Amino acid sequence: MLMNGKNNISVGLITMGLFMAYGFLLIYLRDFAPGAEQWANSYSTGKHFEARLAHVHGNLFALLNILIGFLLLNFHNRLNHVKKISSLALTGILMPVGILSEVYLGLPPVLVLIGAVAIMLSVFWLGIEFFKMQ
Repeated sequence: MLMNGKNNISVGLITMGLFMAYGFLLIYLRDFAPGAEQWANSYSTGKHFEARLAHVHGNLFALLNILIGFLLLNFHNRLNHVKKISSLALTGILMPVGILSEVYLGLPPVLVLIGAVAIMLSVFWLGIEFFKMQ
C-alpha cells in the first residue's frame, strides 16, 4: 500500500464526496422529510447537532487528508516519517465516522477519540518535519 500521500488524496476525495452527500441528507431531513420541523427545532441538541458535527468534521478531515497527501507527495524526499504521518492522517477519518456510529448505532465514542488524536498528531508531526526541513 502506498503511504506516500497518494492514498491520503484518494481517501480524502472519496470521504469528502461521501460527507457532501450526507450533507444533502441533512438538508432533506431539515426541509422535506416527515417531521422536518421537529428536526429543524432540535438544531443545537441531540442527534441533529451530532449529525452536523460529523458532517463538518468529515469534510474538514477529508480536506486535511488531501492537503497532507499533496504535501507528502511533493516533499517525501525531504521529509522523515512520511508513512507514519500518512497513516495517522488516514486514521483521523475515524473521528467523523465515530460520531456517526454514536448517532446511528449507539456505539461508544472510542473511534472519535482515536481519530481526533491521530489527525492532530499527523498535523503537528508534519508541521515539525517542515520546520526541520533544510
